[in-house]
Amino acid sequence: MQEYEELKTMVAEIEADLNKAEGGNKAAGTRVRKQMQKVKQAAQNVRKRVLEIRSSE
Repeated sequence: MQEYEELKTMVAEIEADLNKAEGGNKAAGTRVRKQMQKVKQAAQNVRKRVLEIRSSE
């Protein structure tokens, strides 16, 4: 499922900024928060897609 693969990619890309944020980098923390909002939206897209698949059966 393409939506899920996109979600996994987004999470993997956040890791570097997350490590920087844990080290005290405030700009990286801001980027992580912004990216997590996008992850939330992507997760919602996965959820919708799963419902579409289930409904079509």
